[in-house]
Amino acid sequence: MASITTNQTLGQPESLENKVLETGAGMTQDLGPTKRICAHLNAFHAYVSEPTRCVEANHYCAHLNNDVRQCILYDSSEPGARLIGIEYMITPQLYSTLAPSERRLWHSHVFEVKSGMLIMPRPTGVPEAAWEVAENKEMEQVVELYGKVYHLWQTDRGDKLPLGEPQLMTSFTQEGQLDFEKLVGERDEKFGESWERKKKVREYIKEPEVHGDADAVWKK
Repeated sequence: MASITTNQTLGQPESLENKVLETGAGMTQDLGPTKRICAHLNAFHAYVSEPTRCVEANHYCAHLNNDVRQCILYDSSEPGARLIGIEYMITPQLYSTLAPSERRLWHSHVFEVKSGMLIMPRPTGVPEAAWEVAENKEMEQVVELYGKVYHLWQTDRGDKLPLGEPQLMTSFTQEGQLDFEKLVGERDEKFGESWERKKKVREYIKEPEVHGDADAVWKK
């Protein structure tokens, strides 16, 4: 007997034996680094090599310290999701210390936050008003950060395995760079969210000045 495959990965469904081993290992091993994960964020990334292509990414993030965060990226929030990439986020103070060539690999989060694209999906049963307070606190911090993200699995083109070289990705910086209402609207319907409301309730969040070397792909 085999469990149901919940994604399009090449290979046979997970066997009952492996499922039992997985459960046992999860119960007995510490899995320390993953315990630091404290936030689930959802947004869209564009390929630097081909900015017209974009992918929805579920970020599971942890703090290394006050200035550095690290996120594991998945193609969905379901148990069978594929790990598609990684993202690091740093404060402006650290970003300013980087070499110009390095700074060009990083992106801002201002548009993601202010447009309502970036969300922290609300857990089932948590009142919207209470969660909104927590989400806005997170957004107040993320709006300041710079991110460096690589995707390892090009699921948007139908790859059934992580093929090819890692792809540098970026965020969006303004309207018109993607079919916002369609893509974000479909995402919102899935999570029971509303980018329009988030945009409105985040109006108070101050927009930081973005360093001129960031978001390089949109300045070509």
